[in-house]
Amino acid sequence: MRSGVVLQGVDTPDVFESYVTEIERSGFDHLWLTDSSLHSRNPYAYLTLAARASSRLLLGTAVTNPLTRHPGITAVAAATVDEIAAGRFILGIGAGDRPLEALGMRPAKLAVLEDSIAAIRALLRGGDVDHTSAGFTLHDAHLRFGARADIPVFISASGPKTLELAGRVADGVVLLAGLHTDGIRFALEHIDRGVAAAGRSARPHVAVFAYGRIDEDEQAALAAARSIAAWFPQTAPVYCELAGLDRPLIDEVRRRYSGGEFQEAAAAAELLPDEFVRRMALSGNRERTVAQLRGLAEAGVDSVNVFPLGDDRMSTVARFRDAFDAAFGARAEVAEVTEVADGTEVFAR
Repeated sequence: MRSGVVLQGVDTPDVFESYVTEIERSGFDHLWLTDSSLHSRNPYAYLTLAARASSRLLLGTAVTNPLTRHPGITAVAAATVDEIAAGRFILGIGAGDRPLEALGMRPAKLAVLEDSIAAIRALLRGGDVDHTSAGFTLHDAHLRFGARADIPVFISASGPKTLELAGRVADGVVLLAGLHTDGIRFALEHIDRGVAAAGRSARPHVAVFAYGRIDEDEQAALAAARSIAAWFPQTAPVYCELAGLDRPLIDEVRRRYSGGEFQEAAAAAELLPDEFVRRMALSGNRERTVAQLRGLAEAGVDSVNVFPLGDDRMSTVARFRDAFDAAFGARAEVAEVTEVADGTEVFAR
């Protein structure tokens, strides 16, 4: 099991760099930066800061999309950060989410996401790329500088079709399904369908993003996590049903909260039972978090990445590190890529 931290570019550069230093010193394997259009600072600029402030953390976007930047420009950004980070970059990419609306966009169709990944990979391999579709166009395009050909691509997924796409083509999956093990197993089944359809011999790395707060004051932890729990009925209702929420309540939460700013979720979040919040997010003390982490490992997850909520985010990061070490013992060696017999590259578990 690997560990990671997900941050937003909401802090000043100096503060952010101090966080990176502390995250690496604490023994985490991954650091992810959100890419939410106008909500936070540019992730590639901040990942460059992270590359300079660290020596072994794997650094990734969490996640970018095929729309706000042309896939050719994303390939350039990925190659540049990867070069600065000496081969430690991961391209996390998905269809996009609600922040796109401020730019007059809607999430990308699955075909555009798949085509974009194929084009980015072809450019990184040094090929000449021609592509014309409703999503984007490339005319005899190629990178005019050297790039690592095998920069890992992680697809952000929750729905069955995107999960199956990830199983077919991705090096990893950023799984947005909450923390309830029934939901995790449902997602893994769809990933495995994609793996089988592509004739791959290994499942891609499965990285769960665990939103929330860890606190010995469990009511404070629940309060911090409640709004993110209200986000799941809008974006991933099947996981809400698997976690025990009945359909009429899911529909009422969706009516009150459309899935935009978390601050707007308060009225809808108050409808949610405490136990549902606990199943979808980190929202308890050390003991509860240790049990959640062990359950995720048993379900088949390869890494858990804390997305801290609330004012004192780094306290949750430290408590997560403590719970992770309690759950799994000594810290594992740095995550690395391994190759299986058919040439499929997967991240070491």
